[in-house]
Amino acid sequence: MSGGHRSGCPINLTLEVLGDRWSLLIIRDMIFGNKRHFRELLTKSVEGIASNILADRLKTLVEQGILTRAADPSHKQKAIYSLTERGIQLLPVLAQMGAWGSRHLPVTEELAIRARLLEEGGPELWNAFMDELRAEHLGTGRAAGPSAVRARLQAAYLEVVARGGADRQTQEVQP
Repeated sequence: MSGGHRSGCPINLTLEVLGDRWSLLIIRDMIFGNKRHFRELLTKSVEGIASNILADRLKTLVEQGILTRAADPSHKQKAIYSLTERGIQLLPVLAQMGAWGSRHLPVTEELAIRARLLEEGGPELWNAFMDELRAEHLGTGRAAGPSAVRARLQAAYLEVVARGGADRQTQEVQP
């Protein structure tokens, strides 16, 4: 197989781009948590990625065309990461992974609520969320503003957290 790939299998090729856990968790945090700066991705993820791994994965995701990196106009020393169309189109994949995990693994209610809502909303909800992500990350489509789908998912998460106790309200947004 040319280009250094093991095969032309679409699953293999996808795993060559996204096959490590950190890449998908970075994309998850960008989609569901709207985390777009290195520091946010480093410090506000439950899983606790190391800074060298985060830097490497961000570089790889940019090289693969999943993310873009641009200077942040609000701070000269910061960069802002954005999803590309290729990155935005991973939303249904993450929704399906969340649905599968919710059915087959010992998830917590507060971290599974978004997966359940995405599964129930299906492609219609995914498409609405992808349109919102396009506006936020690409500046296309409807006017950029707060994401109605992300707000709905966050509200459901906070409702579950509130039922479970105030001590869990400090947890960050996760799918």
